[in-house]
Amino acid sequence: MDQVIEEIKKHGFVNTSDSIHWRQLFPEFDGQPPYSVALRGARHKEGLTQAELAAIVSIPQAHISLMENGKMEIGKERAKRLATALNIDYRVFL
Repeated sequence: MDQVIEEIKKHGFVNTSDSIHWRQLFPEFDGQPPYSVALRGARHKEGLTQAELAAIVSIPQAHISLMENGKMEIGKERAKRLATALNIDYRVFL
């Protein structure tokens, strides 16, 4: 960790030459729209089930499932409601 901090201080960035793309780590998300991955991740971070989130934001659970699977776009108004419930910026869903 100290090496990372020194790298940041020295260059203002972290050397990512040994990094791999997130799609390599999570191939199950490959091909899904970023908003669907963001929604699922944010929901899990808050420890909510789809049904619990649906009840909080007044969106049918089936729609939450469709959005998480990239089969339904979220849209700006739903993004704002979801983001409020999940404590994140709504723009991650757009």
